[in-house]
Amino acid sequence: MSEPHDPHEAPETHQAPDGTGRAHGPGGTRPVPLVERAPDGPDPAAGPEQWTSAASFEPHPTLAPDEDKTPRFWSARRVPAALVALLLLGGCGLLLYDVVAVRADHPAMRWRRELARELAQRPLDSTAVLAGAAGAVAVGLWLLLLAATPGLRAVLPMRRGHADVRAGLDRAAAATVLRDRAMDVAGVRSVRVRMTRTKVDVRAESHFRALDDVRGDLDRTLADGIRGLGLGSPPTLSVHVARPGKKG
Repeated sequence: MSEPHDPHEAPETHQAPDGTGRAHGPGGTRPVPLVERAPDGPDPAAGPEQWTSAASFEPHPTLAPDEDKTPRFWSARRVPAALVALLLLGGCGLLLYDVVAVRADHPAMRWRRELARELAQRPLDSTAVLAGAAGAVAVGLWLLLLAATPGLRAVLPMRRGHADVRAGLDRAAAATVLRDRAMDVAGVRSVRVRMTRTKVDVRAESHFRALDDVRGDLDRTLADGIRGLGLGSPPTLSVHVARPGKKG
């Protein structure tokens, strides 16, 4: 006795050797296409898979308001360091060789015998002793100055927006930028820009317009140009305007 067939029940499907399916139901056997389930993973039709590093979502380190300082760049001082190292290496090597030679029952070098005799016989207030002491003091002060100052005066530090980024602007390039900005002011014939770390000295010549008007335009234009440089410590501005052939 056959069981009653549920019309809502899905027909039973068997796979044939040709890759098609056969559905058995009350209406007989009919071929139906087989739909294979895609394996777990990205859909090939969806295009190439994109990966995003987790580090790209991490915020960039920024400076706190009280840490927003622009220290100067420090020079490596390679030439003075190399000269001092070579002099010390040569002197110590020569002295060590002479000491070893004396320990091996050889006579000391003539220069060391002469130096010992001069130090024993020459008074301390003699000209040679005072000149040598002054030279040693000058060299020591020079080395201390190099060690205590950053150097690289031609590089102006710029504002730091991120803790891991430092930028500097060449002083000559900054002066050229300001000179080009000043030449765009109406009435300016020539401009000389002298720029230091703390001051911008501008001397311009105007062949027409009132000098006060030209000076006012230069003040505004150059002040905007200094802000546009993005320097960490903006220098002060000094503008002098005169007629050609006259001192302002």
